[in-house]
Amino acid sequence: MSQCQEQEEVFAFLADPVTHGLKGEKVKRIHTHAAELFLAGELVYKVKRAVRYSFLDFSTLEARREACDKELRLNARTAADIYLGVSAICRQADGRLVLDGEGEPVEWAVRMRRFDETQTLDRLVALGPLREEWIDQLVDAVVELHVTAEVRGEPYGGAAALGRTIDENAEDMERFPGIFGIERLEKLIAAKRRALAENAELLDERRARGFVRRCHGDLHLGNIVLWKGKPTPFDCIEFSEEIGTIDVVYDLAFLLMDLEVRGLRAHANRAMGRYFGRQGHVEVLSALPLMLALRAAVRAKVNAMSAERQREEARKREALELARKFFTAAESFLTAPREPRLLAIGGLSGSGKTTLAAALAPEIGPAPGALHLRSDILRKRLAGVAPEARLPPEAYDRQTSCEVYRTLLEEAGNALAAGQAVVIDAVFAQAEERTAAEGLARQAAVPFHGFWLEAPEEVLKSRVAARKGDASDATPEVVEQQLGYGLEEVRWPRIDARDGAEAVLQKARKLIAS
Repeated sequence: MSQCQEQEEVFAFLADPVTHGLKGEKVKRIHTHAAELFLAGELVYKVKRAVRYSFLDFSTLEARREACDKELRLNARTAADIYLGVSAICRQADGRLVLDGEGEPVEWAVRMRRFDETQTLDRLVALGPLREEWIDQLVDAVVELHVTAEVRGEPYGGAAALGRTIDENAEDMERFPGIFGIERLEKLIAAKRRALAENAELLDERRARGFVRRCHGDLHLGNIVLWKGKPTPFDCIEFSEEIGTIDVVYDLAFLLMDLEVRGLRAHANRAMGRYFGRQGHVEVLSALPLMLALRAAVRAKVNAMSAERQREEARKREALELARKFFTAAESFLTAPREPRLLAIGGLSGSGKTTLAAALAPEIGPAPGALHLRSDILRKRLAGVAPEARLPPEAYDRQTSCEVYRTLLEEAGNALAAGQAVVIDAVFAQAEERTAAEGLARQAAVPFHGFWLEAPEEVLKSRVAARKGDASDATPEVVEQQLGYGLEEVRWPRIDARDGAEAVLQKARKLIAS
């Protein structure tokens, strides 16, 4: 029996409800270019197809077993509750197949817990806006993965790896001149190579500093499921060490790109702000447009290839539309002018600084907007705790606060130098803190806007008392202390913040425009 025939026998076996002890329930079968999935009751069995492509080789039984083992191990980092084990499909002495029984293994399958397919984020987006807490939880999961992932050096990552990606994409996309256009494609490739040359030293330096790690590699919304109420990344790249072993921000860039192309810039901006708020090292933002463009170009290529294979005209049109949409996005990531500027939003706790910063940041500069640096999250990072963890009062002494503001402005300066607009969100109660922010903008030769939000005491206290699960530790008692600060010298334009977030946003927009 040939390998192809034996696999078809295995597929028929796994597609049979009797194999899984099901009564009155069918097994759902899903076909992909590299795998067959069998959704049976509460479980899923994923079998690697005996195929060989330029980027993977599943042509032998041993290769498929190793790939199953690797898929289980790598996905357990983010989705251990979903990935249960590797199952053997064995042939018994009488020739019958059995699942996880005695006999000679003739195939292997990743065994997974079945989840509701409508709960992947790409499908949830179609039903309504994604919740802000989901974005925060997802970024936290990505941060945890990146912090704990295995560090790798050459030949992975660095400028050379992204250069190979540019070349491979160019070769593949040149097959579709009717979709992308020869002249546009040549301009995009040239723009990517220029951006790579400009960032080559930075990318190699990041590899030397340990930022190239065994990441997820395929972090788009279709590979994130809402599992037990939290966004959970699954189905990471297991078949290629080169595709999966990348700069951690190139891994993040897939998520940011996917959110942006879906019209969810505010979500992409929130994800970027939380990630860099927790991780720092903002100088890599110089290379973010290149990374976003590469991710979009890969998706354009994949959809063009998918359109080529489609038999149904409607699906072919859909794939072609997506290919062109991602291609246009790739162009825009590299051609949109970067005009760094600095906004500083101050005010006492409860005045609405974070709400205003989060609303303004997506509107400033090209995708995914300005970097929102929040002092509350930075303070937690310096203390070595999660953003929503509570800190004791001594974490807010004068010496610690000086270090927070020093680091805040240092990272803002690094981001500005990388070409990124920045919105700083902090109390800025001290005159020297406000002066330092103004001086940073002058030093970086970028436009500056400083806003001071104010509201009556009872409004401030009621707002902080109503907060839940926020990075700020402020209480009504803290507001009482802040009201004793001498704030008469604040020269930044004052915005009455009692009227609600939308009114404050409109006032800030007018001040920026003027």
